[in-house]
Amino acid sequence: MKLVSWNVNGLRACVKKGFADYFEAVGADVFCVQETKLQEGQIELEHGEGYHLFWNYAARKGYSGTAVWTRHKPLSVRYGLEDDFEEEGRILTLEFEGWYLVNVYTPNSRRDLSRLPYRLEWEARMLDYLRKLDAVKPVVMCGDLNVAHQDVDLKNARPNRGNSGFTDEERGCMTTLLESGFTDSFRFLHPDRTDAYTWWSFMPKVRERNIGWRIDYFLVSDRLRPLITSADIDSAVLGSDHCPVILELSEVPG
Repeated sequence: MKLVSWNVNGLRACVKKGFADYFEAVGADVFCVQETKLQEGQIELEHGEGYHLFWNYAARKGYSGTAVWTRHKPLSVRYGLEDDFEEEGRILTLEFEGWYLVNVYTPNSRRDLSRLPYRLEWEARMLDYLRKLDAVKPVVMCGDLNVAHQDVDLKNARPNRGNSGFTDEERGCMTTLLESGFTDSFRFLHPDRTDAYTWWSFMPKVRERNIGWRIDYFLVSDRLRPLITSADIDSAVLGSDHCPVILELSEVPG
């Protein structure tokens, strides 16, 4: 089973830059996107035949939002955390027979860290939510988690320490999540790999020089580790300031 996750930074813009070509070429069983930045009826897609498509739109126009294409029809779909309406459209949970898929766009703490308290509250609620799901059946969580976990996950760790996405608090939340029974699939297969990033600033030459951050992930319940056959970063794919990440499992969980 192949799963893909991509922060498209505006799906309408990304579609004009080859999104559909990549979607068709990659042949994913599940394709998750974050930061769709649109409302219902604002886009017509000419791809995705054979998939079930689910959207979680943000209340604010042109902001946030998530979507999932899946070949497997889910048993249920949740928008937000359980029955809690989440107005920024950041969470989509699909329940399947033997597993849960959670597509997430984690809030950014902002450059001045003014949203860090909200971010930490959100992280605590997300951790509790994932633990509850994992107690029922295994979880595959993916998305833009807006944190570089370790020094190896960004090009310039020392000067960025304490900045949004690399604060001790945000990194600590990731550590706690992983210690709660979840595995970073990429680091599981590539523990020492450097220069592997998923986001680059739009500043000139930054992406060409690979001055990036790894902030897009596939996390899986620890008991799914034996199913992981591949975890990759499609860094050559353009169309967004992020690139797609890919997880392949030897079989459908369950």
